[in-house]
Amino acid sequence: MTPEEIEKLPYRPCVGVMLVNAQGLIFAGQRIDSETPAWQMPQGGIDPGEDPEAAALRELREETGVSADLVEIEARTPDWLTYDLPHELVPRVWKGRYRGQKQLWFLLRFKGSDADIRIDTEHPEFSAWRWIGPEEMIDSIVPFKKDIYRAVVRAFRDRLAG
Repeated sequence: MTPEEIEKLPYRPCVGVMLVNAQGLIFAGQRIDSETPAWQMPQGGIDPGEDPEAAALRELREETGVSADLVEIEARTPDWLTYDLPHELVPRVWKGRYRGQKQLWFLLRFKGSDADIRIDTEHPEFSAWRWIGPEEMIDSIVPFKKDIYRAVVRAFRDRLAG
């Protein structure tokens, strides 16, 4: 695909979840499909007709095993945030239909215990997980998502301390 063709593609509608524990640390999962360290927060597509909040809770459950009764939704980004995939990835990701993602992010306060987090889900996305601070979260994400992670941390920073 040429850069011009890529620029004409739409963004994939998606949600992201910043799951925060009582200490204000953020859930980070190591992507199971990455050979290099690629820690990220739960995220995923919004199904047609699905409410973004419902999508966020579904993605959280699908990726971490954490059910809606173990979290409290504290905040949402007011606007969509976007990122572009590196051009060489576009033909290989989402069948080349999207240039990147537009995301609504939710801050969810985790009320459970670490034992409630189960990444060995039906379709695992993570091979490991840990709680980390906001700066380490930004440092741990793949380079093309750093700006969006900075924006999410900026949007929720005042609420991280619980």
